[in-house]
Amino acid sequence: MNMIRNIALALLLSVVGLTASAQAHYTSKVAIGGKAGVTLSKMSFAPSTKQSFVVGETMGITVRYWEERHFGLIAELNLEQRGWKENFEGAPFSFERKLNYIQLPLLTHIFFRGRTVKGFFNLGPEVGYMISTSYSSNFDVHNIANIPDFPPNRETDQMVLEPTNKFDYGISGGAGIEFTIKRKHLINLEARYYFGIGNIFPDERRDTFSASRGMSILVTLGYSYRLK
Repeated sequence: MNMIRNIALALLLSVVGLTASAQAHYTSKVAIGGKAGVTLSKMSFAPSTKQSFVVGETMGITVRYWEERHFGLIAELNLEQRGWKENFEGAPFSFERKLNYIQLPLLTHIFFRGRTVKGFFNLGPEVGYMISTSYSSNFDVHNIANIPDFPPNRETDQMVLEPTNKFDYGISGGAGIEFTIKRKHLINLEARYYFGIGNIFPDERRDTFSASRGMSILVTLGYSYRLK
């Protein structure tokens, strides 16, 4: 928790520093707030595996700096749940893995100005660190070869391997709508897509997977308060 608090303070100080250095002929604004929502995620494996989206949760804090001319910057500190669910195509088996991350997106914020309602786009890089992982299944993943009627000709190593690469990085992009209430209160709804570039499993030539990258869709509801 101390690490999270220190990072959040650094984000706030960075944005305030940007505000102080803004050119005088622009009207700059700063807001801080929080958000929460749901995620739909799965993995991009090579070789590919049969899977479907798994539902997770996300929540975090946001600091935003913006100017009058449709442009701003957003820094966030989020807890995000990702993972994947194996698709057994009707067979009576189930396997689901959850990956829990601390995520730090740094986004360009482009908006279409309106007095009370505006649309916006967010785009930028994102880095993260996996803080925990878990899985659930209705069979013994370490004894698949001896399970009767287990679907043949499918990759199974992803169910046995534990993720070893904790750091993650990728690109986030999203769009949404925001409502302004009495100038100081901002409520927004956003849909965002994240495409990971880092692999969760080792990717040397001798390893099973050359790619094991996360991807997720996030839908969040947020509230921010204008500091200036």
